[in-house]
Amino acid sequence: MTDALLPGSTIGILGGGQLGRMLSLAAARLGLKTSVYEPDPNAPAGQVCDKLTTASYDDLDALRAWAADVDVITYEFENIPTDALDALEALKPIHPNRRALAVSQDRLTEKAFLTDLGLKTAPFAAVDDAEDMAEALTEIGAPAILKTRRFGYDGKGQARIKTAEDAEQALADMNGAPAIFEGFVDFSHEVSVIAARGTTGEVACFDPGENVHVNGILHTTTVPARLSAKQRTDAVLLAAQILNKLGYVGVMGVELFVTPQGLVVNEIAPRVHNSGHWTQAGCAVDQFEQHIRAVAGWPLGDGQRYADVVMTNLIGDDAHTWPELAKQPNTQIHLYGKAEARAGRKMGHVNRITKA
Repeated sequence: MTDALLPGSTIGILGGGQLGRMLSLAAARLGLKTSVYEPDPNAPAGQVCDKLTTASYDDLDALRAWAADVDVITYEFENIPTDALDALEALKPIHPNRRALAVSQDRLTEKAFLTDLGLKTAPFAAVDDAEDMAEALTEIGAPAILKTRRFGYDGKGQARIKTAEDAEQALADMNGAPAIFEGFVDFSHEVSVIAARGTTGEVACFDPGENVHVNGILHTTTVPARLSAKQRTDAVLLAAQILNKLGYVGVMGVELFVTPQGLVVNEIAPRVHNSGHWTQAGCAVDQFEQHIRAVAGWPLGDGQRYADVVMTNLIGDDAHTWPELAKQPNTQIHLYGKAEARAGRKMGHVNRITKA
């Protein structure tokens, strides 16, 4: 605890979305302050943090001035420009580290990292042009999915290839961006592990949750997930393996496909994760407090689950159902303070305790 941040210290958060909002609320419970850096003056985190700096990520002077007033820096999204990180890293510690960002920012780099660890992934190939596409179809085959290597989320930057005839349009959908071709994985369901690693190397994992997506966006996460005892152990161990290899500090989401041949890693996210929101109702220390503890150098909390929970995202107009949701027993409502409900936009979530 010698290097732990004392209550009253300030954690800088890059990004002011709903994850930054919930990180700020968790920090406040621990007596820690948060300073958020975010280009949007109406960002959700700005409503609850101690200080909001509104400037672009390429304004290096603004970034340096912001960093001067914080004790440690973390982030709520992966796609932070390299120049910004260069400027900040010279001033204050950044958790999770640059390597974790570099791996997760590029899907091809991420897949190579995971396979080098001996973990299973979908078969993959880099695709930059029609010749690469033809080779990938020959070597891996269809069905498959083509994804931009960078900047994709919630189903964006992806094109499905059901047959070889779909390949030309899929490549056109990438708009010239470098892409990765991922072969089909025959899986029964998807689960994710929310794992944390502290500054001393201690690791704590939450129970795996079972995810259901609708239109490429997470719809529900249910705990406990449908897993055997061995699968549950394997999921936690592989998450810990990834964290340790990266020298990671903070919370990470690890998405996995459950297959007859074992667990296949879909992707990793170096931050608190949508599929971990259930921890707010199912654990004494949720994923947001766990991340704050980790980056602040505090001991990690016990991730043990004491209730069965179903988390449901509120997408677009779903947020308007809050009066009905508020009447339901064992239901915890989280609204993100976004002014406009748009189709496909995450407006909030609810956690329902199904068994305590």
